[in-house]
Order: sequence, then structure tokens, then C-alpha cells
Amino acid sequence: MGDSMAEKRRSRVVHSIRRSCLRGWAAGSALLLGASLLLAGCASPSLRGTGDLGVVIERASGSVQLVDNTRSERLATVKGLGDLSHASVVFSRDARYAYVFGRDGGLSKVDILAGRLVKRVMQAGNSIGGAISSDGRVVAAQNYEPGGVKLFDADTLELLAEVSTHDATSGHSSKVVGLADLPGQRFAFSLFEAGEIWVIDVADPRHPVTTRYPNVGRQPYDGLASQDGRYYLAGLFGEDGLALLDTWHPEAGVRRVLDGYGRGTEKLPVYKMPHLRGWALSGGQAFLPAIGHNEVLVADTRDWQLRAKVPVHGQPVFVMAEPSGRRVWVNFAFPHNDTVQVIDVPTLTVVKTLKPGRGILHMEFTPRGDEVWLSSRDDDKLVIVDTATLAVRRELPAASPSGIFFSWRASRIGM
Repeated sequence: MGDSMAEKRRSRVVHSIRRSCLRGWAAGSALLLGASLLLAGCASPSLRGTGDLGVVIERASGSVQLVDNTRSERLATVKGLGDLSHASVVFSRDARYAYVFGRDGGLSKVDILAGRLVKRVMQAGNSIGGAISSDGRVVAAQNYEPGGVKLFDADTLELLAEVSTHDATSGHSSKVVGLADLPGQRFAFSLFEAGEIWVIDVADPRHPVTTRYPNVGRQPYDGLASQDGRYYLAGLFGEDGLALLDTWHPEAGVRRVLDGYGRGTEKLPVYKMPHLRGWALSGGQAFLPAIGHNEVLVADTRDWQLRAKVPVHGQPVFVMAEPSGRRVWVNFAFPHNDTVQVIDVPTLTVVKTLKPGRGILHMEFTPRGDEVWLSSRDDDKLVIVDTATLAVRRELPAASPSGIFFSWRASRIGM
């Protein structure tokens, strides 16, 4: 009997404890759920992707403006990036970080989600651009002064290695131009004074391996990698023509293409060097600015023979195909830098001439090409044009803007 009563008392105690635990668990769960929902509610406005973000260089103030190209609005300004009178940008593979290469040799890492400068290093005396490796681990800076290429860890900006262009015979180092990424952790670039193209393999970034291609032509001024990474093409300032490297058949060396494209015509003074990049490829054709001529050259990318010359308003600076490839947009050097022209690719004719502002230095398409953003340096504004109607959708203020770089470049070769 005593044992039975004791057993009943133990059973009641156990049930009481269980009920208390269940009530406590339920209350705790509700509290935890409420806290989670509260945190989620607080955090959700700041959660976003980076696919429609971009960076605008504000050259006069040493700052970059962060923009949203879906809503066509400014998000933030990041200051303290030094001399951006000539600057370019590449993005990390996840498109969160922008690496800004400044004229003063500064390399800056900017968090475009947080809107802040993460780190800045002074890596040269004069630099005009760079690239990021296909695996996203190595940032390469091309330098005018003292020449050469420097390799940095993309996370920390630690210097990993330097590729010198110093020539023992002349005692000088060549300026590096046209640096572009290639598949397989490689970079290609050109040497302005030496007239060479180099390819470096950075699979081991502390010990890069260099392959040199000499005597490619006089004064290569810029270069492009095709969108599949097969071709590297260097424009030549010192002569009419371009130098082409087929990276599928590197043993064949570099060959000349479009040789003597300006033969028989007088070359005009060049006020601004044109730019070459993979954005100028469309429909199996390359659209290239002619040096010292008011023309866009059209080459067949199957054999790299000249197919046409499209007369345009002035000397082209940027020649850029829409993402669809149907049309090519062209802006111009001084004194025609208030003008943009649109070329229809099937007919190779100019179908529209626009006057969107003074000092149109750069153009950038939204990822699928519904808009093109133009920087008007002398009017301190960005001009957003509808590519379907060719009408201005919106203008945004910017302090002496130049380069516009959208984050879709993170997934493209040669960008």
C-alpha cells in the first residue's frame, strides 16, 4: 500500500514537471519565433543582390558613385579614392566588390553593398587599369610608371608578385596597356614601347609564368579579349593595323590583321586614344575604332579580314554593341564629344545621331540592353537612354562623371 501511494505521488510529480517543461518550451519557442520574425522584418530591407548595381567614376572629386540600374537611382558615394582622371573598374566573382584602378597608381577595393572603401593600396606611380583572374583570386594592375604588372590577392590586396617589363638593353621599362583576363588563370597585355604582347599564367600567383611575343607592331595602345577568350587583339597607334593572338594556337604566334586600313587617306590629329574591349563584337563581326580616321572598321571574326568601313561623325573612342548585338553605339573624341551615333549591324549604316550632353566620355548598357547610360562630364550628369525608343528616360547628377561600370561585367571575359 505504501509503495503504491509513493508511486502515485512520483507519477504526479513527473507529470507536473512535464507540463511545466512543455509550457516553458512553448513560451520559449514563441519568444524565439517572435524575435526571429522581428529580426527578419528589420533585416529584409537591406537584403538584396548585386546584379543591377554599378559604379560611376567621378573624376573631379576622387569618388565613385554607386547606382542601381533597375530603379535608375543613386545609392551612395564612396570618397577618398585619389586621382581618378583616368580610372577603370573590375568586379569580384560574386559581384560584391569593385576594384578601382586610379591614375595615381592607387588600387581601391570598394564594397558596393555596404557602400564603403574596404582597402586602398598605392601600388605604382601611374596606372590606367587592371583585370581579375578567372577564378577571382588574383587582381592584376597594369602600370605606366614604373611599367610592368603587379599581382594582388583579391581578398587582402597583399602583393603576390610583380612582372617587370624592364629592358636591360635600353635601360627602360615599357608601359603596359590592354591588360585582359583569359581563361585558365591567364592574363594578356601589350607593351607600348617594346611592341610586344605577353601572356602570363598565374595558376601559382607568387610565381607567374610569362610567354613573350615580340615584334607585333609599333606602339600597341590597347587590347581586347574576345568573349570566349580565344583571341587577344591589340590596336597599334604607330601604324594602321592590329596584332592578333589566337590563344587556341599560341604556337602560331602573333599575326597582323587589317593591315594598312587607312592607306590612301590623310590621318587626322588624335585628341583621345580610342578603347578596345570585347563589347565591340557582334554577329561574327568586330567593330573597331580607326586611329586618326572618322570611321568604324568592321572585320569578320572568322578570318579577321576587313569587310567594311562605316563613316561616322568623328574619331571614335568607344564602339559598343548592345547586348542583343543588333546595334552598335559610338561616342567620339574632342571636338565631337557631345555626340553619340547608333549603327544598325545588318545594314552597317548610322540610323540615329544623338546630342545627349557635353563631354560624353563613356557608355554602359544595362544587363539585357533595355537602357544605355551615358556620362556627360561637362554637364555633371548621367543620361539614361531607352534603347527601344532612343529617348532620354532620366538624368541623374554626378560630379564630372567618366567611366560607368555595371556589375554584369563580373561574369564576362575581358571586362
